[in-house]
Amino acid sequence: MEKLINRILEIKLPSNRSAFLWGPRKTGKTTLLKQKFKDALWIDLLDYNIYFELNRNPSYLRQIIEANNKKLVIIDEVQKIPSLMDEIHWLIENKKVQFILCSSSARKLRKSTGGLLGGRAWRYELYPFVSKEIGFENLDSNLNKILLYGLIPSHYLSPDPDMDLKSYINDYLKEEIQSEALVRKVPNFAKFLYYSALTNAQLINYSNIARECGVSVKTVIDYYSILEDTLIGRTLAPWSKKKKRRLIEKAKFYFFDNGIITPLLNRKELIEKTPEYGFAFENFIINECFAYSRYSRKDFPLYFYRTASGNEVDLILGEGEVALEIKASSSNYKIKGLHIFSDEFKPKKKIIINKSKFKRKDGDILHLPYIDFIQMLWLGDVI
Repeated sequence: MEKLINRILEIKLPSNRSAFLWGPRKTGKTTLLKQKFKDALWIDLLDYNIYFELNRNPSYLRQIIEANNKKLVIIDEVQKIPSLMDEIHWLIENKKVQFILCSSSARKLRKSTGGLLGGRAWRYELYPFVSKEIGFENLDSNLNKILLYGLIPSHYLSPDPDMDLKSYINDYLKEEIQSEALVRKVPNFAKFLYYSALTNAQLINYSNIARECGVSVKTVIDYYSILEDTLIGRTLAPWSKKKKRRLIEKAKFYFFDNGIITPLLNRKELIEKTPEYGFAFENFIINECFAYSRYSRKDFPLYFYRTASGNEVDLILGEGEVALEIKASSSNYKIKGLHIFSDEFKPKKKIIINKSKFKRKDGDILHLPYIDFIQMLWLGDVI
């Protein structure tokens, strides 16, 4: 069913470049590559026989490629055998073989090899479905489903996303965490996942989470690093360009897909006008902005702004060009932080994203229905 929705990520390589395709599990990396590179030699390390042979003898890869006489080779789940990287490096340099290396985790590769082909491979990332892929016209009718179950292709299209999401979390713990021995005590990490979901889209308080999980603060910091390296989530850094006011230094954390939070918290529904709904809505908008930054190749940074006294702007795009407030309601919201940031840093655009039916202007602040904002974003009209 994933083939019914066209993905917008384009992978175009000159003949002298290879690529990494990073992406969380089940975002559709394999489907995308099989559609776009039908003639490539495909090596799937989930196939135990292939895994066993290559893990035992990495030079077996050279024999396979020479026998098949293919210049483009795709290796799926390459992180499973980090020792292959030396062989891949040699084949790129000496045989001019072109590789697309597909992975859901950079942690094991980086730790085992000390590098990722030294710039010989371009980096691409695939995310869950974005609004442009599923169709802007489908957003409003599907928003509550998206906020609860997310946009991972197989979950978004599933007749039973609850079961799929539970399996996804179990597979993540088993395949990414246990098999790579990323943590010593999986039960402690599972407890951490619960608290990271509970505080998603909020300031990270390492001490509180460490106390709840019965581990050290350093361990919690390492746990968050694991989530980022396995592409399950990302931290949003605080804006740090000080002028008049003291700013906080704590980051926020956002899961890469709203659906991940649902099984972790055993959530059955999201009710509008609750804090949980607001955090889910914010997570959705920020993930759209992040995906647009990467897919468009603009690669602008994302921050949030918060003063020590608690005045906040939900999202800053670029180096302060755009300031965004994200509101899961249509009215009655506080925007003092937006005024403070505007007075000090003079953003080119100030936008309040909400769930109203009509756009309007209040001085130089643009109030936009979220669908209008997302359309503007993907048209390149926001930044």
